[in-house]
Amino acid sequence: MACAVEVLRRKGRQVYSTSPDSTVLEALRLMAEKNVGALVVLSEGNLVGIFSERDYARKVARHGDLPHDTPVREIMTPAPIAISPDTELDECMRLMTDHQVRHLPVLEGNNVSGVVSIGDVVKLIIETQKDLVAHLERYIVGR
Repeated sequence: MACAVEVLRRKGRQVYSTSPDSTVLEALRLMAEKNVGALVVLSEGNLVGIFSERDYARKVARHGDLPHDTPVREIMTPAPIAISPDTELDECMRLMTDHQVRHLPVLEGNNVSGVVSIGDVVKLIIETQKDLVAHLERYIVGR
């Protein structure tokens, strides 16, 4: 089975981040601008959390509107589950399912080298299955 590094090869290693002191509004604007569902939260270059659309939606659903100057640290998910580049996709899916998360930061040492989303995993699995089916069809017809 493929691993996280294969996802990063295909989608790229671009990492969008925010700081714990940024406002939620600033983070949401960056997410909208970059068309991503989550940002890693870095403090002095270290991963300290992840801020996702779900974090925002759940906080607002529980407590009503948030002031525009609410810091990310107040609603981010601290100490997110992270993976290494060699984590296999089935393990990624298990982690996402067991912990009900949609994004896994990829760590190489202490550096975030990418983010794998559930959409990335599903896309790669579908592409891999298409390749396998095409290979089997060629095998069956003797090409």
